[in-house]
Amino acid sequence: MWYPDPVLKRRAEPVAAIDEGIRALIDDMFAVMREEEGLGLAAPQVGRSLRIFVTEEHEQFPARAYINPRLITADGPVAVRDEGCLSLPGIRVGVRRPSHVRIEATGLDGERFELEDSGLMGRCWLHEHDHLEGRLITDWMSPIDRLAARRALRDLEAAFEEDR
Repeated sequence: MWYPDPVLKRRAEPVAAIDEGIRALIDDMFAVMREEEGLGLAAPQVGRSLRIFVTEEHEQFPARAYINPRLITADGPVAVRDEGCLSLPGIRVGVRRPSHVRIEATGLDGERFELEDSGLMGRCWLHEHDHLEGRLITDWMSPIDRLAARRALRDLEAAFEEDR
């Protein structure tokens, strides 16, 4: 889904059960993420308001599905890094995020797991978790960022209205 689709601004619903429909959705999410060469993708980005995201393999972290994820901690020194988003192609925003993240989620096997990272994957978890809360990188834009992205945002809005 592309900005400004309303599903992107809605808080996603918890997954009640991991069934074949959820497994098929996750397979589709991995396919879209890989086709678009992303590091992560949340279910709202494919039009499903469910608390699921997937991430690609990176460093010591394998490709994985995160079902009903919960941030345990997000702390440490705050750093500003440029982030892009598959739902906002061509737009990059400097986003302030804490450096250390611990997350808990359920895997496809139905088991809960807990991970932590102080690098790019931790930032990815925060970005994808934002999608589950209905937040986009546009919500982190400074006035200067918004001005710089004004034309691109208007183009995405016009394309969205044209497709409706």
